[in-house]
Amino acid sequence: MTRRVVLTGDDLGRESGTTEVILALLAEGRLSATTLIPVAPAAERAARQVRELGVVPRLHVTLTGEAGLPRWRPLSGAASLADPDGAFSEDPFVLGARGEAGDVVREADAQLRWLCDHGCTPEAADSHAGTLYGLHGRSWLAETLEWCAGHGLAFRLPRDAEPYFGGPLPPPLAAAHERAVAHADALGVAIPQTIATNRRGADELGSYERLRNDYLGRLAALPEGTSELFLHPSREDAVAGSDGVVRAWEARLLRDPAWHDALTSEGVEVVRDWWS
Repeated sequence: MTRRVVLTGDDLGRESGTTEVILALLAEGRLSATTLIPVAPAAERAARQVRELGVVPRLHVTLTGEAGLPRWRPLSGAASLADPDGAFSEDPFVLGARGEAGDVVREADAQLRWLCDHGCTPEAADSHAGTLYGLHGRSWLAETLEWCAGHGLAFRLPRDAEPYFGGPLPPPLAAAHERAVAHADALGVAIPQTIATNRRGADELGSYERLRNDYLGRLAALPEGTSELFLHPSREDAVAGSDGVVRAWEARLLRDPAWHDALTSEGVEVVRDWWS
């Protein structure tokens, strides 16, 4: 068995700056996969451009908006997912308190149809801002896995969650995670061995070098099998606040010779997916 990793650029279509950077990194072979946000205004152009590269994005199921961007709206019009003005809340805890399972599934259906209608029939799905996992209140993992099984989709649920959380899960969360993995296996929904990403801001990291060292450590710690490192590369001016700094650092990392040397020295093969 060998160690393999999917290098994913999340948030294609979020806005033009992020889309531009992810497309460039895909064209350069620095990323092996991407996820697309169907509800964003830049999504239609992003879908066309990623098709031209011969890359099929995953569905980034999106149930919340983001500060500093035009308000995103449910494609399904699902009432429990929207504020009084019809747009998604920017607060995942608001969604977690009010979202209904039926509306979540209907919205996932609508976003999947959107991708297919735009020539990007995906093979897998994942969750923007982690809203499907129950980290912000209600969990829709069981319904999501059943929905994935019904559409023949893989799903970004780590078999081993500790690398993502940075240590052992609290007992209630560990039990819920164990049930979800068993449910995925019973349904035949393919999941990655583990997942990892940066969860710290620029102030906590302090420098690009610290972010790079963190990712180098994550690379060295990848287990046997196929895992996923998902990043959010972008231009600094495309994302408000310190998040823009970190996203620009992640774009820099993917072009850093030290990163590519580490992939070689660690013997980690970069692949496009965890399910084929």
